[in-house]
Amino acid sequence: MNDKTLISVSDLKKYYNGGSIKALDGISEEIRKGEVVVVIGPSGSGKSTFLRCLNLLEVPTGGHILFNGADITDEKTDINLHRRKMGMVFQHFNLFPHMTILRNMTAAPIKILKRRREEADAQAMALLKRVGLEDRANAYPSQLSGGQKQRIAIVRALCMSPEVMLFDEPTSALDPEMVGEVLEVMKQLANEGMTMIVVTHEMGFAREVGSRVIFMDEGRVVEENTPSAVFDRPQSGRLKSFLAKVL
Repeated sequence: MNDKTLISVSDLKKYYNGGSIKALDGISEEIRKGEVVVVIGPSGSGKSTFLRCLNLLEVPTGGHILFNGADITDEKTDINLHRRKMGMVFQHFNLFPHMTILRNMTAAPIKILKRRREEADAQAMALLKRVGLEDRANAYPSQLSGGQKQRIAIVRALCMSPEVMLFDEPTSALDPEMVGEVLEVMKQLANEGMTMIVVTHEMGFAREVGSRVIFMDEGRVVEENTPSAVFDRPQSGRLKSFLAKVL
């Protein structure tokens, strides 16, 4: 694994209601190139807020986030330039309903990266083939299952050739039998060396695919370690009680 630090977070805070709600309360983390960092914790622990702060979908109250050495929390930084290198996959797919699958995938590369349509189409079709959905290129999102939509959302993000992929509970809106097909695509990405930060309730995925697991509670990182250490030898009482409920 490459030891290059891709994202460096220092003393990250996100407060609401004048500071009475501390969604994030001083988080410092380093994400290295090629790592698969899985973030677990109870609902309301700040996991998704942390993820959304990494590309400034949520603007932090305090602290700094360096991406490739650039401080993206600095107002003078062009965040859109950096967002191009951060793929984001949400719980609810966020596909454009009026566009075919192929156009969903090529709109951003053509408009933002100024790729030629032929080039964008070829890349999109190669990615669709990779997730077994090349025959759905001319379908519309309403004609797809939830698992298919989420696989499309992942490869749509890959069309921008990102350096890091952020996953915000990508399987929590899916029927149980569709979860596996989405996790399989994510495992492939991890095996190819994609840097990934994944907020999930899928503990099997965290154990099998994660290079590091972060356990959050009440806006703080309570414990982090390798998957085997987190799941087999939890140190804090809070992590032990959480695992007792979810495993």
